[in-house]
Amino acid sequence: MSALLTLDGVSRSFGGLRAVDNVSLEIAPGEIVGLIGPNGAGKSTLINVVSGVHPATAGRVVFDGRDITRAKPHAIARGGVARTFQVVQPFPNMTVRENIAAGGAFAGRIASLKQAMQEAGELAAGVGLGDLVDQPANTLTLARRKRLELAKSLAMKPKLLFLDEVNAGLNPAEIDDALALIRRIAEQGVTIVLVEHLMKVVVGISERIVVLQNGALIADDTPEAVLNNQKVIEAYLGKKYAAALSAEGGGP
Repeated sequence: MSALLTLDGVSRSFGGLRAVDNVSLEIAPGEIVGLIGPNGAGKSTLINVVSGVHPATAGRVVFDGRDITRAKPHAIARGGVARTFQVVQPFPNMTVRENIAAGGAFAGRIASLKQAMQEAGELAAGVGLGDLVDQPANTLTLARRKRLELAKSLAMKPKLLFLDEVNAGLNPAEIDDALALIRRIAEQGVTIVLVEHLMKVVVGISERIVVLQNGALIADDTPEAVLNNQKVIEAYLGKKYAAALSAEGGGP
């Protein structure tokens, strides 16, 4: 099966800082891929590169058979790439329905505003916000704002969806609900890349895990293999503690 997303030697520099360093990987249609790494590893920058916010300074990004390395963010979104943001910022005085409809309008995948509003109501129901569809977004709890962010992205009808810390700030019950929702989205044929700090979460839902450190790819394997990868352990714990853990026969 052809890859949906291919990164070929992708780098992104900001002055003298190389935030993404020669990353090459492929993501197949229908995968749920975890993207992890310590703070500052380059995870969000990599998403920004793919989505066109910060175009690659080297390498190529190919999505669905098309080179999008220099494409504008709106063109990439209309081509089928959507994302959520770590810091959720809905349009506060607009209703849930209006916020979701704005996502569809941005991606240019609607025939009319009436259609956008109708589909927004259906998406709101799908993420558990059906009874709040006409409430202002600023009245929602954090967990519900996260769901709204997800619905806005789904309104763009993506083929590939980046979820950036979608579980941050949620309690265990809310995380379980969020993961069930992510699985349902994947079952509908959407390819998902999940950026996550909670290892229990990313291991529990990902078919494969990609690990970045200092902008470079240090692992790309099954969850079990990544958890036992010495480079990954060192990246999270430091070489001294990783060596002590290894001597004791432990793991992450």
